[in-house]
Amino acid sequence: CRGTLMLRLRDDSSLPLVSAADGALRTWRRPARAGLAVLLVIFVCSSAYAATVVSGHDPIPVVLWRWAPLLLWGFLFNLIISALSMAVGTAAGLPLGIMQMSPNPLVSRPARLVTQFFRNAPWLVLLFICVLLLPFEFRVFGLRIPFPDWAKAVIGFALPAMANVAEIVRGAVQSVPSGQWESAESLCFSRRQTMMQIILPQCIKRMLPPWMNLYSLITMSSVNASVVGVNEMLTITTQVHAAEGSRPELLAPLYSFALVCFFIYSYPIGRWTEYLERKYQVKE
Repeated sequence: CRGTLMLRLRDDSSLPLVSAADGALRTWRRPARAGLAVLLVIFVCSSAYAATVVSGHDPIPVVLWRWAPLLLWGFLFNLIISALSMAVGTAAGLPLGIMQMSPNPLVSRPARLVTQFFRNAPWLVLLFICVLLLPFEFRVFGLRIPFPDWAKAVIGFALPAMANVAEIVRGAVQSVPSGQWESAESLCFSRRQTMMQIILPQCIKRMLPPWMNLYSLITMSSVNASVVGVNEMLTITTQVHAAEGSRPELLAPLYSFALVCFFIYSYPIGRWTEYLERKYQVKE
């Protein structure tokens, strides 16, 4: 009888007929134009200001052009840190969220305590704890394995990501109608089979928009790794400013370049999240 199990699923025929590719393309075009416009304004203002600086210094647009590859490499490192943190946080948060709903209090209560602790703890404090308390290397059978600061930063960002993913999973599972559980129970599905084969597949669309919002938040927060010595974009920007003689007129253009990079990357994620929320809106 399991092969003929019919579970009530949401009818997607009432959703707007907009392809994901077209939606994503329109999502990227608008912020890209806005970001380029902001960058153009920065270049124009910098060029105008460059005429007033002391002679012998390179113009600000030339400085930005010269250091752009290095700055973009630092931005790529921010994206790597955020992606790894989100991957580790998702892998740990999924079982943690399921454990919160366990009927066994010896499992659910510690899971809730861990979730609430890391969800409400300051991210910067967790980052400092991971960087300062974790060892800089491990010794296994006489072999020294280095543990760099960026890896510690990944763990520092993964801890709050884990707690927030756990809450996303818990909310998505509890939003599934109880009739799904009752139908599976009437057909002799175990709780584990019901969760893995019936409930969680329906939760993917419900979890995707908040999961993307969380990833965008971690990406923007990855600049906090600069305070613990990780060579990401903000640290490299400070080093570039020092290499150019700490010229005051370079502060706004350099940090505005970092701002534009994060805006061009994060804004489409927010727009795409809104699109998915409308598309996957649950209609009971």
